[in-house]
Amino acid sequence: MAQKNNVQFSIREYSPSDQHVVVSLFRDGILEHVYPAFFKALSHPDHVGIALSISMAGYVLGGSSYFQALLFGSAWAGLIYYCCHDIYEGYMARRLSTDMADIQASYLENPDNGFWVAEADVGGQMKVVGMAAVMGKRGEEESERFDDRNGGVGGGGSESDQDAGDGSHGEMSHMVVVFPHRRNSLGSQLMQKALDFCKERGHARLVVDVSSPQTAAISLCQKIGFVQTASHSNTHANRWFSKLARVNVMRMEKFI
Repeated sequence: MAQKNNVQFSIREYSPSDQHVVVSLFRDGILEHVYPAFFKALSHPDHVGIALSISMAGYVLGGSSYFQALLFGSAWAGLIYYCCHDIYEGYMARRLSTDMADIQASYLENPDNGFWVAEADVGGQMKVVGMAAVMGKRGEEESERFDDRNGGVGGGGSESDQDAGDGSHGEMSHMVVVFPHRRNSLGSQLMQKALDFCKERGHARLVVDVSSPQTAAISLCQKIGFVQTASHSNTHANRWFSKLARVNVMRMEKFI
């Protein structure tokens, strides 16, 4: 149990009755990265240059029409937004059809895996305001990548994959904290829960894949002691969508 700013929260293991709210939190937590990704991509110098060129082409082709210039520029911005949305929506759909389709079987029935929810007292009632999951990996077993962060897509392995012993490690995903309860240490508490779980299970390290627009998640990982060991742009979306969206994925790791 933790307390800050008169808000109390507790972290417990997921139960089947949490399914509806957890899926809702997961959807919102993934799709909230679309706009940050869009604005980050659109502000890239290359995209700014292309947008100005396209707008100018619209202005000329439209016979000095400012409306056509705006229309052409908006079309380019719309394409960038579509690419960003496709990346995150695609990840969300994949996870909802795999591990999130049956959380009980995917996590709780496997001793190497864990899934937790965080509750807070909201208006006199305990409500789920956060969640996190860890999937244990043994030996050379590979993970599904995204990452996203929190979600994120992950890329190939690194030298740290050659851990001592059986090479087991935990991969953290689905970490979401609802907006009103951010910046009150709940994210750190969930991360620590995952680290403690990995230590208990004998995992050598904890791995988190985070997409570049997730600046708060990246800062949290660095604050706790994670280091970046890899970076790539494979989001499992159309490769041209990935290039236009300019979403990179960082693999953050911490040895336990």
